[in-house]
Amino acid sequence: MNARTLLFLAAIFAAVITAACVQTAQPGALQPLAAEAVNLSGANTTVTGFAQYYASPELAIDAGVPAYDLPLALQSVANYGDVASEIPLGADAESLLAQHGFVVIANPFNPQEEDIIRPYTIVQERQLPVFITSDSLLHLYHIQFDETLRRIEEREFYDAIWQVSDHLLQESLAVYAGAEGDAKEAARRNAAFCAVGLSLLTPQPDQIIPEEDAWAYEATHFSREEADRYRVSVPAAVRGEVEAELALIEAHGGFAPSPLLHYDEDYSQYIPRGHYTRSEKLKNYFRAMMWYGRMTFLLKGGTPDALVSAEDARIQTAGATQITAAMAADPATQALWDRVYTVTAFYVGFSDDLGVYEYLEAMNRVFGGTFDPAAVREDEVAALKAELAAYRSPQIYGGTGNCQIPPPYSPEQADRCLESTRGFRLMGQRFIPDSYLFSRLVGPYTGAYSGTGQPFTLVGSTRGFPMGLDVMALLGSERARAILDETGNDDYALYDARYAELEAEFANFTVADWNRNLYWSWLYSLKPLLADVGPGYPAFMQGEAWQDKQLNCALASWTELRHDTILYSKQSYTMEATAMPPEEQQQPVVGYVEPVPEFYHRLLALTRMTSAGLEEMEVLDEASKARLNRLEAVLKRLEEISVRELENERLAEDDYAFIRNFGDELEGVIADVDDQAKKTTIVADVHTDANSRMVLEEGVGYVDMIIVAYPLPDGRILCGAGPVMTYHEFTHPMAERLNDEQWRAMLETDPPARPGWTASFAA
Repeated sequence: MNARTLLFLAAIFAAVITAACVQTAQPGALQPLAAEAVNLSGANTTVTGFAQYYASPELAIDAGVPAYDLPLALQSVANYGDVASEIPLGADAESLLAQHGFVVIANPFNPQEEDIIRPYTIVQERQLPVFITSDSLLHLYHIQFDETLRRIEEREFYDAIWQVSDHLLQESLAVYAGAEGDAKEAARRNAAFCAVGLSLLTPQPDQIIPEEDAWAYEATHFSREEADRYRVSVPAAVRGEVEAELALIEAHGGFAPSPLLHYDEDYSQYIPRGHYTRSEKLKNYFRAMMWYGRMTFLLKGGTPDALVSAEDARIQTAGATQITAAMAADPATQALWDRVYTVTAFYVGFSDDLGVYEYLEAMNRVFGGTFDPAAVREDEVAALKAELAAYRSPQIYGGTGNCQIPPPYSPEQADRCLESTRGFRLMGQRFIPDSYLFSRLVGPYTGAYSGTGQPFTLVGSTRGFPMGLDVMALLGSERARAILDETGNDDYALYDARYAELEAEFANFTVADWNRNLYWSWLYSLKPLLADVGPGYPAFMQGEAWQDKQLNCALASWTELRHDTILYSKQSYTMEATAMPPEEQQQPVVGYVEPVPEFYHRLLALTRMTSAGLEEMEVLDEASKARLNRLEAVLKRLEEISVRELENERLAEDDYAFIRNFGDELEGVIADVDDQAKKTTIVADVHTDANSRMVLEEGVGYVDMIIVAYPLPDGRILCGAGPVMTYHEFTHPMAERLNDEQWRAMLETDPPARPGWTASFAA
């Protein structure tokens, strides 16, 4: 990876956040039947982040699939008898298939299927036509994204964060020994701050490979050599505060005052979730990085809106300067921190909180390039705070201090509360667009409830919870916006105004904006699935039911994105308010690819971006590179086949063989990935409501089966089958944030209901 100086990355960071929140570029219109060539390799990285890794060649399609009439006479489907004999359909399912040209049913071969590839193999074995789904490709990309990140974290980042923490601890103790007054207290608190991080990283006795049956624990536990290496001795001067913080983290009970930083912290966030439950090292890494990502050294204190006293704010600001100085003075530590931050920024983006970049820049201006951390004076801290006041405020309220808002619960009050959370984070959680819009579509920002029912989003009299539909609507789904309206989940006094503001911001994002990192580019890949298709597309894609099916697919994929980035993404919070078979045909019975070439086009570009960026940063191992290359080849083939389908061309025999054997094709994409990583059954909490002490959980469930009637150039209509994901959205107590293992147990015993709108396509 090329070296990046702190100030260079600071420029990137500031520009990226500006682009995220104050767009001025011209909107890029979505063209369902054509895509211009995109090459951002020469993009200005100070504006577009990592967009230089994104390139997409031109794609042009002349869609001309002959339409069949709906409702469909099932006896006109050439192979319907064969399909119905292998996949029995009830009356409701047959009715939906006839009405829409497709239907989704529970997997008849295994209703609790968690492997999205196995249904392809079973359909092939039953000698039925395969229907290749967008769901399966999105799930395969999720596996690549999640596995590459997990391997980097275990192989490299755990040790890097240990070294950074250890260096900062030693530097803090050195300053503490020679300082007086506020500087001494700031250094003491810094030592405690780093000791908490190191303690969270430290292997505990039950996390170490036991002597008996050691082979069974090699993949999940610390080795004895690691246990000897990663040890911390907590200084006596801070032991009480460190132990108190660790107790709160272990209890993960929700909001409680931080013994160290003296404002309320949500300790339920420290429950390992996502892929971080797969090894003891990942669990410890999760807790430590959550600590460094959430805890803020606040700038503001002593005012009615502040979360801490003036003295605390002064000491915390002095502490932030000491950490920044220690980072800048040691190139090795700076390089380790920079590598972790930059690689994770490629995956998820930059933080919207102030950090090392901004504090270093401000310190250079205030102190003129010279700074003694042991002798920082009160007037110097005041000057630094004044300088930092000109920097941006956070754009997402992440729960810092558990802000409480009295009546009248106005947007202005919420803005002041957000301003009070401004300060320094060592490894701040990252700005993501969905958390940004969630934070603007709840609580004081959307006003009081104006409806008469009890919609999902309502808590008390305000919009306590957002919905995944909010995200999909702002990604361009008119159907999602309609469902919000039909269900009363937008019946709030200020919702329409807030939504219009966000809609204008999102409309102005350019292609470079949308592909600034992998997180944003993944969302960009979903947009073609949410757009209404035009004339020339198959009849089964023309109706509202297909829009609902694609909405379900996009929401499930978004859930996987949030699951994979749960550690780094800054979660939004709602602030607390006080107060008969046909004759056999002689022609071959062949399969079909879901004809969404623009989707494959974008997912292919995203996959290439992933591979190129990680390879340049020298964090891509050979196995991961081989999997990504295989996925690229599959996506390119699907794009080509789907274009020919839409242009009503007969496919070549090797294309039909590719579709028929698609399950085998995909096995190469997930080579050497363990069964745990392949499962669709994952969960992620994406928003916290401080009033109800509940979180919004998004879950992907078992693999369902879609039956689709598709037309062929020879005039026949055939039925094929393929796998689709299932989507769940529900609330759950914040102190019991779910991990994947708990979610799978819930699915077996007491699964939450699926969204009502899925009844349009699912029997």
